[in-house]
Amino acid sequence: MRTDPFREFDRLAQSAFAGFPSGTWSRPTAMPMDAYRHGEEFVVEFDLPGVDPSAVDLAVERNVLTVKAERRPGDRGDDVEMVASERSHGAYSRQLFLGENLDTDRITAHYDAGVLTVRIPVAERAKARSISVEHGTGDRKEIEV
Repeated sequence: MRTDPFREFDRLAQSAFAGFPSGTWSRPTAMPMDAYRHGEEFVVEFDLPGVDPSAVDLAVERNVLTVKAERRPGDRGDDVEMVASERSHGAYSRQLFLGENLDTDRITAHYDAGVLTVRIPVAERAKARSISVEHGTGDRKEIEV
């Protein structure tokens, strides 16, 4: 699996502009993630605290996994005066380039406690397998060079 090489630049920019509004659909914010291999599958965990599961969208096209989500601000009513507003909201997006050895037809996703877990199985053709070696018990042929 390959990830976005500019991720650290995104994080640096996010920390520099922490007081400004979050991502929009035309310029989404990158979401933090962990990726690891567990047995015969790759697991990717995305942090999406406060995101409604219905606002999460996953798509795979040409071995590119795209995760999009939106965290909307809560409806507090008209009689509320904000004292502090540090929780980000807006659009989030992340793309992962998946290797040919992964089975994109069997991807599963689960969202719990603000973490989206995506499991991508290793394709059968890429798994290690034993190959039997046949041997003859009779005539030997010599090859002349």
